[in-house]
Amino acid sequence: MPYAQNGDVDLYYETFGEPSDPALLLVNGLGSQCINFRVEWCEKFAAESFFVIRFDNRDVGLSTHFSDVKPDFAGVRSALDEGRTPDVPYTVSDMANDAVAVLDAVGVERAHVLGVSMGGMIVQTLAIEHPDRLLSMTSIMSSTGDLDVGHSSPDALKLLMSAPPSGRDEYVARHLAGIRTWGSPSFYDEVRLEQNAGEAFDRCFDPAGQGRQMMAIISGGSRTEALRDVRIPALVIHGTADNLVNWSGGQRTAEAIPGARFELIDGMGHDYPPELWDTLVDLVTGHAGAT
Repeated sequence: MPYAQNGDVDLYYETFGEPSDPALLLVNGLGSQCINFRVEWCEKFAAESFFVIRFDNRDVGLSTHFSDVKPDFAGVRSALDEGRTPDVPYTVSDMANDAVAVLDAVGVERAHVLGVSMGGMIVQTLAIEHPDRLLSMTSIMSSTGDLDVGHSSPDALKLLMSAPPSGRDEYVARHLAGIRTWGSPSFYDEVRLEQNAGEAFDRCFDPAGQGRQMMAIISGGSRTEALRDVRIPALVIHGTADNLVNWSGGQRTAEAIPGARFELIDGMGHDYPPELWDTLVDLVTGHAGAT
């Protein structure tokens, strides 16, 4: 199996399409494995002449897990409230460095990068810290880290912060509950969602890994001022039905990046069902082609 290395961290990755085509690096969200970028969706991008790369972030899937660290949200919050640097196993910047390591492993100097949710935070950080490695960036259903935008609805926040599931059936049920709470309401397909959730559980189940990723997000702070200096062509996409990260987070992201384009998709929630793949592929392809 192919792996990239960032220090002691091993990062599992897969590719689609022709290496001679412009690269498109796909970056996942919180607790999300690379298989959430479904093969069929990756192939749609490859058909548009992208060399597509998907990978498991650290602490999910087949990449390195920091299993010796127990998530401690209260400790991170206390440190921030007291003006101290939180004690976390890694930061969003470290995860951005992972993405660079994946590009190095496949021999790509510069790439179009697309990130979803937490992945949007990672690609924003790439644009801030590694602009020389980017051709363009697309941030989807994400935010800047500012506390006054991108809020979750009460129901979504309660579900997100509830105790993790303990087994396969509970995991699948929690996934379905999540999509019912924050997903695209017109495209809820229980059979598809059950299959995808079961596949994800069987490949890797590590709820503590998601907790450690959450610690990285919480400790990261605001990127807004740094984004004002970004000169990478930027596309920001959000959905009007997103109850996990309100679309105000995407709006703030686009406002912060000079020249960024903001696309608000009516009825899209905090997911990317197959019914929206063509819309998203068209937007990203058009954005990349304009750079």
